[in-house]
Amino acid sequence: MKKIGKGALLYVAAFLAATALTVNASATTWFVGPTRSLTTPCQAIAIAAAGDTIMIDYSPSTGPGVGYYDDTCAWTTNNLTLIGVLSPSGARPVLNCAGLTDTNKTGHLANHKAIWDPSGSDTVVENLEFENATLNNADGANGAGIRVDGQNLTVLNCYFHNNQDGILESNIAGSNIVIKNSEFYQNGVSNPKLRAGYGFTHNLYIGHCASLLFEYNFTHDANVGHLLKSRAAVNYILYNRITGENGTDSYEIDLPNGGTSYVVGNEIQQGPNTGNSTILSYLEEGTNSNNPGLDLYVVNNTFVNQFGSGTFVVAASPAVPVLLENNIFYGAGTITNQTNPNLVTNFSVLSNPSMFVDFNNYNYMLSSTAGSPPIDAGTQPGNSSEGFSLVPVWQFVLETNSAGGNVECEQPRTTVNVIDIGAYEFGGGGTTTCM
Repeated sequence: MKKIGKGALLYVAAFLAATALTVNASATTWFVGPTRSLTTPCQAIAIAAAGDTIMIDYSPSTGPGVGYYDDTCAWTTNNLTLIGVLSPSGARPVLNCAGLTDTNKTGHLANHKAIWDPSGSDTVVENLEFENATLNNADGANGAGIRVDGQNLTVLNCYFHNNQDGILESNIAGSNIVIKNSEFYQNGVSNPKLRAGYGFTHNLYIGHCASLLFEYNFTHDANVGHLLKSRAAVNYILYNRITGENGTDSYEIDLPNGGTSYVVGNEIQQGPNTGNSTILSYLEEGTNSNNPGLDLYVVNNTFVNQFGSGTFVVAASPAVPVLLENNIFYGAGTITNQTNPNLVTNFSVLSNPSMFVDFNNYNYMLSSTAGSPPIDAGTQPGNSSEGFSLVPVWQFVLETNSAGGNVECEQPRTTVNVIDIGAYEFGGGGTTTCM
């Protein structure tokens, strides 16, 4: 991958800042809510112009006539920012498609695709909950919370659950996808009668785009599909909780066409009900011209396999030797199928739950017991061949709000003495930050 010089980066940043000022100079902020003149988000989206912001009041949307029930739409407007106003307890406004399915005569999902289907560029979505997007076999059985048909999407502090796909990206060349501090739960198709989507729908599915930044997220308990699937040319999978738990997911991470990929600082758990014993799969579907990179960096992750067998990291030919450094591999299974991986200071153990703070509740922070040999046992990672620093500087923290919902947070990771093996530094966590 060709590196961009510092001067070029400063020029690009200045250009983007100037463009943003131009776009937003006459921008409008629209307010949406059950008590306002614009009662649903789609009413505001229909009249908004490029650069506008839409503020969406909290509404639980629990049924017909309540809040944002079955309010779905598509748009071509660029630079829209859509922000949910959290309730006093921290709950997000809900966009509920109510499990309604499309037919040939009427569609409850925009363009028979999703609750929201933006084809405009540079969409930002924040503080919102998307649920129950479904389609029938005739429409692909792949209804999404968001279907990304435009270039560039940023998703912050959102929750996608019980959709056939949480987010589905449509192979938009040059697009950059950013997803942070968000949760994905029980997306996928578990009904074999929906054969068009069964096994092909996932908690989230990113197509052939330029890059994916997936950071400080919680993806878990998928139905049949993967917890994270991406065909992006470059993948930054950093500081997430990616856990199968009680779900029936297949792979925890699937990168089927490779690409330069960084998997750093994650806790990754395969549950007992998985449909596939591989945890991280790389290049299983072969090379693709959109993905020139064939290098995978797996550094300072905590892998836990509760299926009882399998392979932690599968990398198909012609992947270059995978860097596996400072990882915990907990449970039965082969570390990797590669014959020539670059293995550096990893720690493998079949069973020792006391080395973690709360193994049964998926808290894989290192404990202070003598059973935590990963403490002070790692090596300092360097940079990738592209110059990306592999040193973990954050760690994922899951909290709850007063409404009982999950809150995806991060805290700085500071090395104490010698860097620890795994996703967490014992005694090295700083002040937790939540959106």
